[in-house]
Amino acid sequence: MTDAAVVCRGLVKRYDDVIAVDGLDLEIRAGECFGLLGPNGAGKTTTVEMLLGIRAPDAGSIEILGLEWGRDARALREHMGCQLQETRLPDKLRVQEVVELFRSFYREGVPVDTVLEQVQLLDKRRAFVKALSGGQRQRLAVATALVSDPALLVLDEPTTGLDPQARLQLWEIINGFKARGRTVLLTTHYMEEAHRLCDRVGIVDYGKMMTVGTPGALIASLGAEHVVEFAVTDEHRLDDARLRAVTAVADVRREDGRVRMTVETVHRAIPSLLDAVADMGVDLTELTTHHATLEDVFISLTGRNLRDE
Repeated sequence: MTDAAVVCRGLVKRYDDVIAVDGLDLEIRAGECFGLLGPNGAGKTTTVEMLLGIRAPDAGSIEILGLEWGRDARALREHMGCQLQETRLPDKLRVQEVVELFRSFYREGVPVDTVLEQVQLLDKRRAFVKALSGGQRQRLAVATALVSDPALLVLDEPTTGLDPQARLQLWEIINGFKARGRTVLLTTHYMEEAHRLCDRVGIVDYGKMMTVGTPGALIASLGAEHVVEFAVTDEHRLDDARLRAVTAVADVRREDGRVRMTVETVHRAIPSLLDAVADMGVDLTELTTHHATLEDVFISLTGRNLRDE
């Protein structure tokens, strides 16, 4: 194995006239949790499917754990585990039977009871799949990915639709896997999830990699730690130049009738903003503040929100 668990160069995937992945470069270091962030339709799932050998790229190269799909397909399948966005398992199989079935696909792996304990389903080993909750089904899907004891675990939107408790349980499983020195590729559009789990993240939009870095470094690239959002009675009377002159402001953007200001210090920016609004003869109808997040980084790069679309 190389120091880089995954190396992709110039990946391209087209569907008729639609370019789903457009010259994407990606490098994931061994032992890290790497997050691919982006809205639905950004190309995350298509990228994952190419990495897993499900789809062949139209252009570009992929190397995983020092191996390539063209010559090392069997070895790659032995060393990779995956949980896709939707995993359908037979309702009339028991939990233990599902994991035993997947364990039989590999030459080596982890004992079934060990995996069930890792995903907190040991007490459900005799339960039928149809009797599991949504969170338990997701953990069972992750168990099928862990049973081969993979070097690389690929999770595509693993917590979508889960309640907060089920999401936290999956986070614990992912952190436990990474603590053993293994590599994780995670796609998500939940910013808190990416910030809590990922050593580095890559922001993808329209099939292109916009930027890569640690969550902290990407947020610091905004040049300020806080975001002030507001709306006024008459947006047309706002003067962007006057707003940019507000104390401690690093950036000003307008979107859907609202104004977003990236600011260094809230306590200095707010009084100056109130003076500016009064000078322009409008009244505030809404005012909120929050610490800058990865979503603010995405908005800064693309001009739009990171959300389901």
